[in-house]
Amino acid sequence: MRIIVLAPLLAMIPGAALAEPMTFDAALARAAANAPSIRAEEAGVDATRSASIAAGRLPDPTLSVGVDNFPVSGPPAFTFNRDDMTMTRVGIEQAFPNPAKRRAQRGRAQAEIGVAEAGLAVEAQAVRLETALAWIDLFYAKRRLAQLDLLDDSLGDLQATVTARLASGSARPSGALEPEQLRAAINDRRSELTAEVAAARARLIRFTGDPEADVAGDPPLLEVNRARLIAGFPAHPRLRALDAATFAAEADVHLAQAEKRPDWRVSTSYGRRDPAYGDMVSVGVSFDLPLFSRQRQDPMIAARASEATQARLLREAGERELLAGLDADLAVLAMQRQRLENARGVLVPLAKRRAELDRASYGAGKLDLGSALLSSLSLAEAEVDALAREADVARSAVRINFTYGEMRP
Repeated sequence: MRIIVLAPLLAMIPGAALAEPMTFDAALARAAANAPSIRAEEAGVDATRSASIAAGRLPDPTLSVGVDNFPVSGPPAFTFNRDDMTMTRVGIEQAFPNPAKRRAQRGRAQAEIGVAEAGLAVEAQAVRLETALAWIDLFYAKRRLAQLDLLDDSLGDLQATVTARLASGSARPSGALEPEQLRAAINDRRSELTAEVAAARARLIRFTGDPEADVAGDPPLLEVNRARLIAGFPAHPRLRALDAATFAAEADVHLAQAEKRPDWRVSTSYGRRDPAYGDMVSVGVSFDLPLFSRQRQDPMIAARASEATQARLLREAGERELLAGLDADLAVLAMQRQRLENARGVLVPLAKRRAELDRASYGAGKLDLGSALLSSLSLAEAEVDALAREADVARSAVRINFTYGEMRP
């Protein structure tokens, strides 16, 4: 009875655990385990490996059954026992593709496995990158939203002073509207950030499978090391995919070259005749004769060779593209870091000092409320902008490491 009562509660435990906020590393691990696109690529790899078992095997033998030398004219027409050549026949034939072709088929199958595995690596890298960016976007959107809430709370203090001044007659009546106007402007900004939070959460849900996805902990401190990233290029998923395509193209060349070598077949049959004439056995061997290779096999070999050259050149172009993209992204990251240092070291301190001075001047009756509110709004915008710049730096560091490096959860 206790088990029956507790069963629904036990069933809810995994869902409750799933709904807990996730750290950066936990989100990556969950995406790697739950992303349907990765599972689909893994299924494709399994299918390719299974298909490779048949590569290079001998074809199935062929069974033949028939009637030979059945008369259709003359005195023995349409009879089975009046002609000594009439017989029923059963035979079997086995084809033997040349060894070079079978080796090439096995090589092509291994190349297809490499292509499938490279596709899996590319998809896993893309999922890790998108999950990491979604986590970063959600983290900083929530922080910017919290910063606006702090400004909204500070407006309550100013609203109280306005009410007191209106009662004493030291403030004009329209001044009571200014905090509300500023609050309305903040609400517009809050709506934008709320939409950003929702969009980032939706992307995080997509990859982690957690319907209540949320962030916990701090963003990772990722070091961006150009030399280390370049040293890891040979293991990069995109270049591995191009390497696999090159290997597959070279396997196609070997397969086309193997077509110039003859295949052969062995056949045997047993013919049963009328007992008066005796039975017969036949054995034969046949060979393909690639006599017209200049018009048949050679053009195909040349075509496959050109495709292999194309694959090698695409590999070289892919590495150059990757290096150029890395240097361009590093330049953007350097610029973003400078903008963040300017915001943290200059813009925010100046806005904070100005807001403090204007509040003091307003408290002393030397400044109108509208100017004091604008200073508060400028401070809030400066702090929100600093968070946005910090988010840009974090996104770029994540994008560079997860795009150009072999990053794993």
